[in-house]
Amino acid sequence: MLTTQAPTPKAVLVGVQLQSVTDVEHAADLAELARLVQTLGYEVVATVSQKRAGLASGTVLGKGKLKELAQLTGGTGEIPSSAKDTKSKAKEAWEAEEEEEAEPEDEPASVIDDETLKERATVVVVDHELSPNQARNLEKATGAQVIDRTGVIVDIFHRHAKSREARAQVEIARLTYVAPRLRESTGSNERQQGRGAGESALELDRRKIRDRIAELKEQLATIHADQDQRRYARRDQLRVALVGYTNAGKSSLMRALTGSEVLVADRLFATLDTTVRALQPETHPRILVSDTVGFIKKLPHDLVASFKSTLDEALEASLLLLVVDGSDATWQAQLEVTQDVLEEIGAGPVPRLMLFNKADRLDAATKVALAKNHPDAVVLSAHDPADVAALRQRLIDSFETSMVEGELVIPYAKQAVVSQVYENARVVSETFDEAGRRMVVRALPGAMARLTRLVAGT
Repeated sequence: MLTTQAPTPKAVLVGVQLQSVTDVEHAADLAELARLVQTLGYEVVATVSQKRAGLASGTVLGKGKLKELAQLTGGTGEIPSSAKDTKSKAKEAWEAEEEEEAEPEDEPASVIDDETLKERATVVVVDHELSPNQARNLEKATGAQVIDRTGVIVDIFHRHAKSREARAQVEIARLTYVAPRLRESTGSNERQQGRGAGESALELDRRKIRDRIAELKEQLATIHADQDQRRYARRDQLRVALVGYTNAGKSSLMRALTGSEVLVADRLFATLDTTVRALQPETHPRILVSDTVGFIKKLPHDLVASFKSTLDEALEASLLLLVVDGSDATWQAQLEVTQDVLEEIGAGPVPRLMLFNKADRLDAATKVALAKNHPDAVVLSAHDPADVAALRQRLIDSFETSMVEGELVIPYAKQAVVSQVYENARVVSETFDEAGRRMVVRALPGAMARLTRLVAGT
């Protein structure tokens, strides 16, 4: 039996370049949006861009650009008036706004051939957060499904979440995003029967969402309690957290440093679940490395809040490895986004080391410029064993300065403690006398104090 594969949905990107945004930044934003949309499995067939002082309150775009967008989707380019009013309030506001601000000249939509236009775009993706009213008006004018940037990111997170914790966190963010937009839904017959019935159904749906969010938060509280216990057990260990923009190569670096089989994929938000592994070859004391969710420009605040427990790995780390894709032309803007999120979660004071990754994609002049302008940073490729080995040694050397040296005298009756000493400290020398095993060790102050108490039996 033959099966036919469903056609790939075709999408049009929409972006408004505000006065504070440069041409390069605007192009980078739209390129990133295209990657997000492709991650969802859509084919980007065109882009509609406009320079404006601000987003049009009713439809984001001005009249002319809205018509142009509608040609790509098969829509009318008009907002139909309501049955009751000669002209809807939204339409009146939009037209008044257009009269005040003449539509400026800007680049046209991307040209697509007649063959592609035989299948109209069915999805419009807007590179801005839309109000429910704006989304509804755009859907009426274009006859297509309308998604904003936040909706795209939430959907990607929803698809990629694997662990119980990540799924719960993403569902909270998704429900928080959906709740205020329920008013725009017309899928229920009850809502269409009249205001009273519609309001009743709407309140019922919102109550269900509130109840579900409360249930998910209870589940997360239990999960976080278990995580807090694990973190407490690791409190005296050296911890490194990989942080950075999505697709900067954190997971590739994680695999190279730890030998772990973490997912490595050239796509945005491939990693949502935090993975903690020991640095390999293993050191004494052990150095734990954690991979964290990537950041992105305009990351929805609810997602940052939902993933706070995941980002706590960064907050509680001994050192942050701030991974930057040195081959990306907009790496400085990406770095700024990463630093802003770290400040937002309270990780600003945590020591950090900047890594310019993907050096294998850089020419010699660029490598020299990065090293000159950022002398304390490391320029490397996660795929180069020599670069990874040098980074490993730099981590070991950097932690050496924070260790203290002390002597432990372990009675022969307590030799079981020796394995814990080797696990949590670096043994400098070891001798034996009538009192027992004498070990000169170097360890973090907290670990040294705990080992001393363990040997003393207190």
